[in-house]
Amino acid sequence: MKYGFDNAKYLKIQSEHIKDRIATFGDKLYMEFGGKLFDDFHASRVLPGFEPDSKLKMLMQMKDDAEIVIVISAVDIQKNKVRTDLGITYDMDVLRLRDEFMDRGLSVNSIVISHFSGQSSAVAYRKRLETMGIKVYYHHTIEGYPHNVTLIDSDEGFGRNDYVETTKPLVVITAPGPGSGKMAVCLSQLYQENKRGIKAGYAKFETFPIWNLSLTHPVNLAYEAATADLEDVNMIDPFHLEAYGKTAVNYNRDVEIFPVMNALFMDIYGESPYKSPTDMGVNMAGYCISDDEVCREASLQEIVRRYYTALCNFADGKATEAEVNKIALLMKRAGISPSYRMTTVAAKDRLDRSSTCTATAAIELEDGTILTAEGSPLLGPSAALLLNSLKHIAGIEHNVKLIPQTMIAPIQKTKVNYLHGRNPRLHTDEVLVAISMLSLIDENCKLALEQLPKLRGAQVHSTVMLSEVDRKTFQKLGIGLTCDPVRKIKKQQKIVDEES
Repeated sequence: MKYGFDNAKYLKIQSEHIKDRIATFGDKLYMEFGGKLFDDFHASRVLPGFEPDSKLKMLMQMKDDAEIVIVISAVDIQKNKVRTDLGITYDMDVLRLRDEFMDRGLSVNSIVISHFSGQSSAVAYRKRLETMGIKVYYHHTIEGYPHNVTLIDSDEGFGRNDYVETTKPLVVITAPGPGSGKMAVCLSQLYQENKRGIKAGYAKFETFPIWNLSLTHPVNLAYEAATADLEDVNMIDPFHLEAYGKTAVNYNRDVEIFPVMNALFMDIYGESPYKSPTDMGVNMAGYCISDDEVCREASLQEIVRRYYTALCNFADGKATEAEVNKIALLMKRAGISPSYRMTTVAAKDRLDRSSTCTATAAIELEDGTILTAEGSPLLGPSAALLLNSLKHIAGIEHNVKLIPQTMIAPIQKTKVNYLHGRNPRLHTDEVLVAISMLSLIDENCKLALEQLPKLRGAQVHSTVMLSEVDRKTFQKLGIGLTCDPVRKIKKQQKIVDEES
């Protein structure tokens, strides 16, 4: 893997910068954390070398001075909103996040239920958390938020909210996902602290867009692709340009809300500590890019991946046509097309060359080698591709069968006859279990299994949408996956009894 990001430098200068910001305000700093504190796989893909839990590691360096407040919207509780990358609801993810933070020795202060207006599901959730010994607070919906500054900055606005009692100089405000109300919680706490004579400040930690890269830099374009469903748009920060005569990149929501935040700061402090939305940020990622070309290439690949994800989500009714069109436009701005992803071309080429197979898949390995495979009555194309890849890396001849047909047949019988499945072909997880068992008696299987870590960072494209099982297997292996938005291709099934 080629690295384009200096993670050690990032951890050092990011924590130092946050400490400096705390000192600027004196007693306390409320820091809104956008994105994921850990499992930030988008950042690790577009900034090769960025570790998915970098932000968490940075906080670990400051854990004696930090505590965490997790925010969840009552609206999201009511809707049973699901975090798509993990397949769990936001209310469950709050508990997962809390456990993860505490397991690492970080202090979790409490849970704030935002946008509360009496929802029965939110009331029940609070009771459930309190029976677990967790402190829970309500922050209410404020009519006219965020533009009705007079109401917001009053006892009928922020003054109605529960006061979250904190003790550390750095209070991290995080959430399962966007739209949870993190910023409102921060501002409400500033109001409440000020009433109590405590000097507190606010800062925002968003990794993207990276403010000191250009508007059209692929890293920033990839962020727009990643947030196409939120309708975020990167833009030049006009307030920063006016105040300093320097160009900085921010995004529309922060630019639009800044005049309101400025007015709130004026009401709370009597003056505003910031001249632009960029000033509010503390992100140092742009200073830690060690190889710009590597990050550009990784980001271009990410844009194409996002395009295929949007296509598949649209086919499933989980995305709008506008999201697909937006990412298509971003590809044009970046000067690329779907064929920029080499595995896409290879998988479709194999499908076109075959007159009988129903689906194909292709993988690009770390060394640039591209392999293809097609489905058969025994194996799905992704399972066949996985076996072919392991054999290639291990130096095992292609015609060597790692899993004998006599072993596949009883597995298929169990899937269809006893588990009542409709697809007898083995999935990726099933072939991995099979070669794991065979590795005890077969040296080739043992050798192939040892190559699994070398698949991390590989890229795969499938000409049909894969099952959830296959998608999760590739994700766990660290393989980037894209699929055509197709469920089935009507061709006569080719009979093959070997890894394709």
